[in-house]
Amino acid sequence: MIEVNLLPGAKKGRSRGFQFKLPGLPTGGTPDRYTLWCVAAGIVALGYMGYAYYDAKIVEADDLAVLLTEGLQDSTLFADQIARANELIARGDSIAQRVAIIQEIDVDRYVWPHLLYEIARAVPEYTWLREVLYVSQDPLEVRINGRAGSIPAITAYMANLEASPFLRRVFPELMQQTTSAENPADVIYEFELIATYENPPLDELETVPLFDDQTGVAQEAAPDSAGGN
Repeated sequence: MIEVNLLPGAKKGRSRGFQFKLPGLPTGGTPDRYTLWCVAAGIVALGYMGYAYYDAKIVEADDLAVLLTEGLQDSTLFADQIARANELIARGDSIAQRVAIIQEIDVDRYVWPHLLYEIARAVPEYTWLREVLYVSQDPLEVRINGRAGSIPAITAYMANLEASPFLRRVFPELMQQTTSAENPADVIYEFELIATYENPPLDELETVPLFDDQTGVAQEAAPDSAGGN
């Protein structure tokens, strides 16, 4: 059965709603100044810390943007420098290859002058040459045709050729007796020798740089002021 109180001045039931209370504040009456000051200081401190954190983030973002811009500029600059350096390296490699080819060609530049000089220098008395013919390239072989007044002259010539640091394996391919065209009464000997060229030891050669200083070359090529050659 439900009862309703309709009389004035009757007591109402206590409301059980949610109540919020700050720590340190009394439940009734006016809070003191110290408590209000502490609360206000805490709010200001929290606000300042939030503002400082936000401002630091903004400054950090600006610094990162500046660093990023500088990094992009440096990257562009370094990219150009790296490209130029790679181009110079490529040119240097190309020049080195060309120099190697020139030096390889230069190695064989004096082969035939040395070879002909040694063949002519080794000729003994009563011996003369008629021709020097190319036979093969690898190894380089030549045929030496000539005439001599005696067999010992031919033997001496072969020994002189063998003693040269530029020649080896000298052997006779032909040796026969004949008469002189000027005087049929004179007996001579025709011979054909095969000789092989070899590279001499480096300590027996005097070499000069392939690319010398132009001033030094000009000075060496200039005649002596005293009249010498």
